[in-house]
Amino acid sequence: MTDHLLPSVAKIALLEDKEQKIIKLRGDYWIEYSRAQKILNRLEELLIFPKKIRMPNMLIISPSNNGKTMIVEKFRRSHLPYDSENGENQTIPVLMVQMPSNPTAKRFYASILMSLGSPITVYPSTANNEMMALKLLRITKTRILIIDELHNILAGNISKQREFLNILRFIGNELQLSIVGVGIKDAYLAIRSDDQLENRFEPCILPLWQNDNEYIKLLASFIKVLPLRKLSPLLNYDISTMILERSEGIIGEIATLLTQAAAEVIRSGKEYIDLETLEQINYRSPTERRRLYESMVY
Repeated sequence: MTDHLLPSVAKIALLEDKEQKIIKLRGDYWIEYSRAQKILNRLEELLIFPKKIRMPNMLIISPSNNGKTMIVEKFRRSHLPYDSENGENQTIPVLMVQMPSNPTAKRFYASILMSLGSPITVYPSTANNEMMALKLLRITKTRILIIDELHNILAGNISKQREFLNILRFIGNELQLSIVGVGIKDAYLAIRSDDQLENRFEPCILPLWQNDNEYIKLLASFIKVLPLRKLSPLLNYDISTMILERSEGIIGEIATLLTQAAAEVIRSGKEYIDLETLEQINYRSPTERRRLYESMVY
């Protein structure tokens, strides 16, 4: 009855408590697909890359809610901090921070200090914050610094943008670590404005999904992780096309749509998603939500 599911998911599908099943359904779950695996493989290569003055960097670009943060979080969780041999310090091979929405150098270094677990995250001056952040990054032997929402650099004026680009170059050179930037296409525009940085950042693009073999493989992966006792015919042409159209080709929206549909059929006892379910659930596409908001505001 649950042969179509991953073993760990099958155990959830067999739970009798429907609400407990739905709670587990709504948690984070990893979806296998080739684009993501290629990026994960490249990140693994960066992790073991020998130190040199010009370290290779990476820029992961995609539309909002299209899976980029999930990929780097998957990578980070695969390389969690661990105690050093002498037990005095932790080694943090992969550090993930978020570029502040209103970025300043001091706030950025404070984000690094917070992610490193420093008891003091804000020092009197930017120089103090920088010095302590670099010191702790050395002590923790960080090999990869992931900066999510990198496009927030553009929130500052031209002077601030150049300052941040200089900071990225400085950190990479000083610590000989790889920097992985994550963001929407504006992140590339920010990096492109600096010729030296542009040459160091390898762009990896996650485009919107199209109705092709890769998309069908993606839906097959969803079938394995949605805890439904019966096989959902998501690969049916009409159903797969509807999912793609309603989600507008955004993987986060695909997940939201299918999660809502799965919750509905768990409650009803139907235990599989069909065309009728997808037509009836209360889901609005990004464009529909935008129009609704605009109609209320204007």
